[in-house]
Amino acid sequence: MGVPSTRFEAACASSGAAFVHAVACVAGGVHDTVLVVGVEKMTCQPTPKVTEILASAADCSGEVRAGSTFPSLFAMIARRHMHEFGTTREHLAAVAVKNHANGALNPSAHLRKTITMEQALAGKPVADPLTVFDCSLVSDGAAAVLVTTLERARDLSARPSRVLGIGQASDHLALDRKPDITTFPAVRAAAARAYQAAGVGPRDIDLAELHDCFTIAEIIALEDLGFVDRGAGGPFSAAGCTAIGGSKPVNTSGGLKSKGHPVGATGTAQLSDLVLQIRGEAGPRQVNRRSLGLAQNLGGSGATCVVTILGPA
Repeated sequence: MGVPSTRFEAACASSGAAFVHAVACVAGGVHDTVLVVGVEKMTCQPTPKVTEILASAADCSGEVRAGSTFPSLFAMIARRHMHEFGTTREHLAAVAVKNHANGALNPSAHLRKTITMEQALAGKPVADPLTVFDCSLVSDGAAAVLVTTLERARDLSARPSRVLGIGQASDHLALDRKPDITTFPAVRAAAARAYQAAGVGPRDIDLAELHDCFTIAEIIALEDLGFVDRGAGGPFSAAGCTAIGGSKPVNTSGGLKSKGHPVGATGTAQLSDLVLQIRGEAGPRQVNRRSLGLAQNLGGSGATCVVTILGPA
């Protein structure tokens, strides 16, 4: 009785936004311990209804009234990225193949199934150029993280993780309000704030959990976070650099593509997976370099973003 409880709404970045406020409350001395819970029940509705509900997080006055859904919006983003930078279907498929391979090793993943490049390229069309293998799942799920002071964390866990930097930013809902739909200013701004707070840069990050609601979203996130130059996300992925044994492991959990995308739970699930990696408890998915992990939680088609950098306490 009397314990405060608040509901956060930021589309797919809801639990990421809740985490920002939890960290602020603990850092500011308002509370000494805050539990952040993300949860979503999606499979109780047919896929068309789920698509309709999710579309309400987009520009309802324009895009949704015109019949747009998130697959069609990200398909336009993908097509423009292809036009601007020469990104190919093979680049998109490489993201899906890698994330499915990682998810097959994750006991908590929704779809523990490997796929080949040929399967990814031959997937059922959803919104050109995206196929079913480029789109995240309709999933149920929940995840939670406990935020507390450093002193109490050491009493609660033998290997706590520390929030080194965090940033949140917003942008226009509608794609037609953005001068360039191949980049998300909210991601760039949130990342800049997180890097500055942590005193690190993109090269210092050992591994990342990125918001791959669609394969093109992971490619653009690689660029917006500064891991690669603009337009280089596709070739970087296809070269295996984002694999578990690559130079910049990304979505070792399987990502939204394989682990699943229970919308409200995605942000906290990303953080939970980073903590497992930092502790060295990720099993067959464990990466060697694990001092600094980054989570990027996106809401809508780039309307809001939370970027968090974690390290060992």
